[in-house]
Amino acid sequence: MMSIFKGRKLVIATKHGKEEVIAPVLESRLEVECFVPDNFDTDSLGTFTGEVERATDPLTTARKKCLLAMEISNCDLAIASEGSFGAHPTIPFIPADDEWMFFMDKKNGLEIYARELSTETNFSAQAVKSKEELIYFAERAKFPSHALILRKSHEESIDIIKVIKDWVFLDKSFTGINKKYQEVFVETDMRAMYNPTRMAVISMAAEKLAAKISTCCPKCNTPGFGIMDAKLGLLCEWCGTPTRSVLSYIYRCTKCSFTKEDLYPNKKKVEEPRFCDICNP
Repeated sequence: MMSIFKGRKLVIATKHGKEEVIAPVLESRLEVECFVPDNFDTDSLGTFTGEVERATDPLTTARKKCLLAMEISNCDLAIASEGSFGAHPTIPFIPADDEWMFFMDKKNGLEIYARELSTETNFSAQAVKSKEELIYFAERAKFPSHALILRKSHEESIDIIKVIKDWVFLDKSFTGINKKYQEVFVETDMRAMYNPTRMAVISMAAEKLAAKISTCCPKCNTPGFGIMDAKLGLLCEWCGTPTRSVLSYIYRCTKCSFTKEDLYPNKKKVEEPRFCDICNP
């Protein structure tokens, strides 16, 4: 079934250098020829710094990127990713990088996606008033290998300065803004080409998506047979009460709806008491 992709051109819907980690994975696994469209502006669908608010959820936005890239490049095979940053959904107070990757094949009517949720991120932001505070923030944010952004405040994009990648420019930018407002808002630049840590997570998402595309439905042989849901309820080893740990994964074909349940995917038939709400309330 993978022959349906072999030798075809695939457009990567990005303007932030994501092809650096996406192309090698897909070219190796699917035997496609990847390219990036000219003058492709994904910022029209939303920016991390808020000048353009993202109007839809990450998965829908990634799908829109694919459609837009297909239209301007006249290509029927596309891939796009979209990331969100903030508190981890299940681990309070820990920042997370939530990457969605979407694959579309118009010729064969396929839409396949994958998600990579990672705590490996330097995502952070802070208002600072002194160079000492700025330096402390920058060092924790992995600067200068990871770029920074400065502006007046979190709410305003006045005097915003992006692509700050060296200490001299950081110092100059801070001095100029601080002189006007007596405070500077500093944040990590989360655009992929300026954030190696995020780029690594995108690479993992690409690997996960490629594996899913390469897995065909046991019934109809359509690519993209993967996990669509998870059942919780793994029993506690001590009291036998269902916990919030994964009991099984549900695999489903998007074409013929064939479903398969994979029990005990983490190779455990019972859960440790420390993860039980009864034994460890």
